[in-house]
Amino acid sequence: MSKHILLTGGAGFIGSHTYAALVEAGYTVSILDNFENARRDVPARLEQITGKAVPVIDADIRDRDTIRAVFAAGDFDAVVHFAALKSVPDSEADPIGYYRSNCTGLINITEAMRESAVASIVFSSSAAVYGSSATMPLTETSPCAPDSCYGATKLFGEDFLTRVGKAHPDFKTGILRYFNPVGAHPSGLIGEDPAQPPGNLVPVIARVARGEIESLSIFGDDYATPDGTCIRDYIHVLDLARGHVLSLDALLNKGEGHLVNLGTGHGNSVREVLQTYSDVIGREIPFVIVDRRPGDPAMSYAATDRAHEVLGFGAKHSLQDMCESNWAFFSK
Repeated sequence: MSKHILLTGGAGFIGSHTYAALVEAGYTVSILDNFENARRDVPARLEQITGKAVPVIDADIRDRDTIRAVFAAGDFDAVVHFAALKSVPDSEADPIGYYRSNCTGLINITEAMRESAVASIVFSSSAAVYGSSATMPLTETSPCAPDSCYGATKLFGEDFLTRVGKAHPDFKTGILRYFNPVGAHPSGLIGEDPAQPPGNLVPVIARVARGEIESLSIFGDDYATPDGTCIRDYIHVLDLARGHVLSLDALLNKGEGHLVNLGTGHGNSVREVLQTYSDVIGREIPFVIVDRRPGDPAMSYAATDRAHEVLGFGAKHSLQDMCESNWAFFSK
């Protein structure tokens, strides 16, 4: 019998692609989502992709009693935990909401796991835990000093799960610090399409390209980078989804906890991403330069040696692939 995985936030961008990857890998998967920032038709799209019914639990991780009831009835073997708020500027404006969702929600999940003897969790962390580092690439031993409230909540989650593992040696965690996911499923049925106004770069570019937004706002062009705009490590969401499958395999088959970066190992600037997207669609995309956003480091890209060593992970897709698949999704 295949292992039963609870995928919290499984209707979101990364969650939905990971759902498809896990099903393809032979896992049985149930999605838990409150659809606060995901489209309610995503499960129907996943059914088209996988050819199988998609079990969905409509619940909020902030509701402790509901989460405990879900686990009591669920018979899960492991959890992949995506459910969280993820906007850097929104986290600065609403730290209470971010700590309630990203920290209290994680505590509720972990408590319910312990009560139901579920001992493996893959945790969606972020490169935001590193903050502004002067040394690149970022390794898993680089100092963690988050610039944003969002990054601080992710670092809390890492520390919390590590301490739970020390108190309960049977409890195993795969912590995945991933960088900037971009792209869409080759079917064109799922991609980055948040229910809330988008904050990530590429979905905003796509909306400008479709004429829904007048221009892209580039937050600062005076950073200490070659073209003055921020540099990030962009990774295709299909690569990221595969990383979650590999992490889960390591937890369940080898009993090995781990902490790894998931990125490509190199960075691209905002201007480079914009130009690549323009090349894909065959026309220039309008933009304006505006003030910097608080909490944005100038540069962030990953060292990927540990992910390769521990999980056998390596990114396969290029920035061009990311932009092409994103446009294929959005142009539908």
